[in-house]
Amino acid sequence: LSKGDVISQEMVSTMATDPIIFACANPDPEILPDVAKDVRPDVIIGTGRSDYPNQVNNVLGFPNIFRGALDVRASHITENMKMAAAKALAGLAREDVPSYVKSAHSREDKSFGSEYIIPSPFDKRVMEYVAPAVAQAAVDDGVARVRSFIKERYVEHIKAISEKI
Repeated sequence: LSKGDVISQEMVSTMATDPIIFACANPDPEILPDVAKDVRPDVIIGTGRSDYPNQVNNVLGFPNIFRGALDVRASHITENMKMAAAKALAGLAREDVPSYVKSAHSREDKSFGSEYIIPSPFDKRVMEYVAPAVAQAAVDDGVARVRSFIKERYVEHIKAISEKI
């Protein structure tokens, strides 16, 4: 548990080069991004708020982790499945950002960097990246209960679903 305004500029000023802060208390983060950047322009900061860059939002994980797990009838969620989801999100963050995502944030300059290390919850491709990665990890870990899993077919199935969203 946390609360807003518990990280001071003095604390931020003592951090190593290119510090990363996840200030996820809502509605007020532990430190506001502009306050942190005033003393450390090199800071990479994520908050739980959509009105700041790098929104840390569980909507990026849970629906898609469960989608992949349920589609292969996984008996449980493994650490490898969670890591596969995280790596899929990291990979997506490095891809070109579609115009519909940029316009949803009213920022045309969205691309991978200190202001965009986490994909947007508005990016329909999140499901296309995360669910197949999780499903494959479940198969690899031996917790999937489907008889046959062909990742390429599953990816096409997920893409067809996400196009309808």
